Amino acid sequence: MVIGEGTWIGQQAFLHSAGGLVIGRHVGIAPAVKIVTSSHSLAELDRPILHGALEFASVEVGDGSDIGTGTVILPGVRIGRFAQVGAGAVVAADVDDYAVVAGVPARLIRMRR
Repeated sequence: MVIGEGTWIGQQAFLHSAGGLVIGRHVGIAPAVKIVTSSHSLAELDRPILHGALEFASVEVGDGSDIGTGTVILPGVRIGRFAQVGAGAVVAADVDDYAVVAGVPARLIRMRR
């Protein structure tokens, strides 16, 4: 796990870094944000999902971005520089630099520039 200088992390945030986690400089991470870097494999149909192999994928949060309260960021996602993620979003795909996303799943609302 790498956390850049000037980053603020709110209360009750859960930062899972087994798959790799890089949080840039001057990032705001609101309370109750969850960042997850692993999931269980769904490949074995006759095996309980809980007992499936773990698959790891890194997460990157770009410099100057802001992650709203209660957001969930799933494995393998890259959040671009100066992006805004709305409260309660579930981020399952990459977010471009300067994008504003929100919703479940998170979708582009607008660009900041």
